[in-house]
Amino acid sequence: MKLPIIRQFYQNQTPENLEKTLEVLESFCEFRGTSEEDLNVAGELITNICGALEVHANVQNGMSEKDALNSFAQKVLGSIDK
Repeated sequence: MKLPIIRQFYQNQTPENLEKTLEVLESFCEFRGTSEEDLNVAGELITNICGALEVHANVQNGMSEKDALNSFAQKVLGSIDK
């Protein structure tokens, strides 16, 4: 998870584009010939895209961009600490 990437995805892409990209990456990960390194890269991209989608949703519900980004970061870090 990288907040600058999530911020850029949020600012430059629509939720629809992010969802389409997410579908493609998930399909790519299901291909049995995908290497471990490719899976790691795709997994990182998936996390960042999901973060941007969550930021879009939170901003649409009235949260500021900064708070939405921080909220997602805390959510991810909180899940790692458990």
